[in-house]
Amino acid sequence: MSTNARKLRVGIVGGGFMGQVHGRAALVSGATVAGAVGSSPGRAEAAAEATGAERGFATLDELLASDIDVVHVCTPNNTHREVTLKALEAGKHVVCEKPLATSVADATGLTAAAQEAGLVGAVPFVYRYHPMVRELRTRIAAGDAGTITSLHGSYLQDWLAGADDQNWRVDDTTGGPSRTFADIGSHWCDLTEFVTGDRIAAISAQLRTVRAQRGGVDVHTEDLATAQFRTEAGVVGTIVVSQVAAGRKNRLYLEVSGTESSFGFDQEDPDRLWVGRRDASQLLTRDPETLSPPAARVNRLPAGHAQGYQDAFDSFVADSYAAVLGDRPDGLPDFAAGARSARVVDAVLRSAAADSAWITVDNSVDNS
Repeated sequence: MSTNARKLRVGIVGGGFMGQVHGRAALVSGATVAGAVGSSPGRAEAAAEATGAERGFATLDELLASDIDVVHVCTPNNTHREVTLKALEAGKHVVCEKPLATSVADATGLTAAAQEAGLVGAVPFVYRYHPMVRELRTRIAAGDAGTITSLHGSYLQDWLAGADDQNWRVDDTTGGPSRTFADIGSHWCDLTEFVTGDRIAAISAQLRTVRAQRGGVDVHTEDLATAQFRTEAGVVGTIVVSQVAAGRKNRLYLEVSGTESSFGFDQEDPDRLWVGRRDASQLLTRDPETLSPPAARVNRLPAGHAQGYQDAFDSFVADSYAAVLGDRPDGLPDFAAGARSARVVDAVLRSAAADSAWITVDNSVDNS
């Protein structure tokens, strides 16, 4: 996953937590972080320091006028469309934080814009880059599960459990009409479709806002969501997502149940994959000596050395840069994946608004 064919120059828009994650991944992947843009002209140098950039730029236009190759968009959700479109129009490849956009129309439009410009657009569904996720995907593709009978799991956090916990994502004008499902449920759905190769075809969902006010401000986005779904292959599934589950920090869990084998992956214990069989079960440990080739490709550390979220992010960014340099890395989540996610989130919102009615997810675009 080396990008030593040419040292890319990248710019990062946004100096918050995600901007810092992107900046570290860019440097590890061999790029030069040439510049950064903060939330205001006065925050330019702070953004540069946070992201490891050579210098801060007062405005996005100034950054885009420089000699960078790739723009990382790490700004609030409601700005993704505008920033990404400007970057594409300036001829820059884009790595845009998820959600790609806050509506299906905008996400679809950005996907078309990147394709028409012949530019790489990537969205960090980074849990695809845990080696044991690739191992799971490989084993399912080989038929190890037999007939998949059900899919279930959850994504639970507690960082908004408190009555006064606040963040820009809570505001629907900034974060978009969905918070918890768009923010973390989207990861679970992308991961499930990625490892099984089977798409969600219809969904029935319910949303709940536990904290109707935060800091005296009315809240219009969901704190948690539950959904049942069926896939194109007829597999049934359930998911629970929450940002108010006390004690759960970032627990994404996916279980794939099959007639021959079942598999369980826990993002908080990412170096292991549970394999269940009727006669016996086993716990596979990440070991480059025994991993399948697709899993070994994204392995970064020797066995016994914990590999986690930042490592997965580093692998994703490395693949994004490889695509910029002309490669076609397997499993890279592109803008089409971002638009796909927007359609699933939209179906969840429409179902919840219609008293959990079953909503068909538009998969015709994905089949084209």
